[in-house]
Amino acid sequence: MARPREFDEDAVLDAAVACFWRHGFDATSIRDLVGQTGLTAASLYNAFGDKRSLFRLALERYIAGGIGPRLARYEAAPPLDGVRGYLDDVVARSLDDPASKGCMVVNAALEFAAQDAEFRPLIIGTFARIEAFFLDCVRRGQGDGSITRAMAAEDLALHCLAVLMGVRVLARIRPERAVLNGAVAALLAALAARPEERLDGAADRSERGMT
Repeated sequence: MARPREFDEDAVLDAAVACFWRHGFDATSIRDLVGQTGLTAASLYNAFGDKRSLFRLALERYIAGGIGPRLARYEAAPPLDGVRGYLDDVVARSLDDPASKGCMVVNAALEFAAQDAEFRPLIIGTFARIEAFFLDCVRRGQGDGSITRAMAAEDLALHCLAVLMGVRVLARIRPERAVLNGAVAALLAALAARPEERLDGAADRSERGMT
């Protein structure tokens, strides 16, 4: 019969997240992880496997605890408000990060080669979830007249994702409110429906209501 673990697994994983998030995968040593978690190297290996295995668990925990709840928080908001709220949340968290750690997923995407068979699907899948959130917002906004129909919804969603990635990287080297807010404001201005589009959308909705 296996012996119960004599440590709080959640607390250890939170400590591993903090360590990998601050230093990245390559620059984090087993000694760093031992110091951060309070476990011996042997205990870490026995409980979580090698360093790559622990990093994967830490990355999955970061995604589940940060990105997942943020998506859920804004997915029911009015379309343009959802995009704005998500990005404003990212800016606020970036400015409240004295260490300028950025986003652990974006950092992992930049650190790992595109051919990394283990981490690439997890990273791409996470970005796809965010893109799907933006796409839903854009489609709903184009339907209610709040978001421009001058471009395809898929292209606008990709633009949202690209700005988000840019904000995350900029926040690491220029964590300045004006810079980050400016990037978000330009995106929101590009998304907003033009007055003539709002009038056309209102007319379309009125005609549908009469049929």
